[in-house]
Amino acid sequence: MGQDLKRLKRIGWGVRAVFALGIAASLAGNVLHAADNVISQAISAWSPVALLLAVELISRIPSRRGALSAVRLGATAVIAGIAAWVSYWHMVGVATRYGEADSSAYLLPFSVDGLIVVASISLVEIGGRIRTRTDAAEPAPVVESAPAAAEVTASEAPAAPVAVADSTPVPAVKKMPAKRVTPRPASAEKVAKAAAKLPGATVAEIAAKAGVSVSTARRHLPARRVTDASPSAPVPAETPALIAA
Repeated sequence: MGQDLKRLKRIGWGVRAVFALGIAASLAGNVLHAADNVISQAISAWSPVALLLAVELISRIPSRRGALSAVRLGATAVIAGIAAWVSYWHMVGVATRYGEADSSAYLLPFSVDGLIVVASISLVEIGGRIRTRTDAAEPAPVVESAPAAAEVTASEAPAAPVAVADSTPVPAVKKMPAKRVTPRPASAEKVAKAAAKLPGATVAEIAAKAGVSVSTARRHLPARRVTDASPSAPVPAETPALIAA
């Protein structure tokens, strides 16, 4: 496929060179027949140039729709007919001026115009073949069908294996009763805070600060604190020795 495509491209360039040679001959005949000024020469040269451009367009740009392709080919045929008619009579005049016989002068332009027609048709044909080979050589786009194949409905999916329950009896775990924690009474916290704020106070002062009774404060205070700081602690009796003194 690759070698065939390269061969067609080489042939295409050869056909394009032949077509350019025929256009150059027609262009030279038109310019030589025109008056010796730039405007006349440009007008005479326009028809071969227009045919060259038209053939290049239809050979390089493909048409996908039949109606548009027919219109384009029809317009190119009209341009080719105009160029052939103008070029024929210009070349007849040039051949006659430069000493050709009457029959030769009238037949010579057919060789130029016929070469242009054959080369233009061949150029269009070879361009179509090159486009066909190029399209065939291009790899087709890969369509990813994995997601579609991965979609399996619940009914089509294989059923999951059902786990068989183990018949071995599981020994019962004896639950230990939760240990009941007796919350610390709020009065104890109040007495502790009041004792911390009043380190040298008596039990009555601490009870008043905590908002509890003296007996409650005495119950929650440390024993040493109650012994040392309690105003109601019994006063030791005077010893006989001190009375005798």
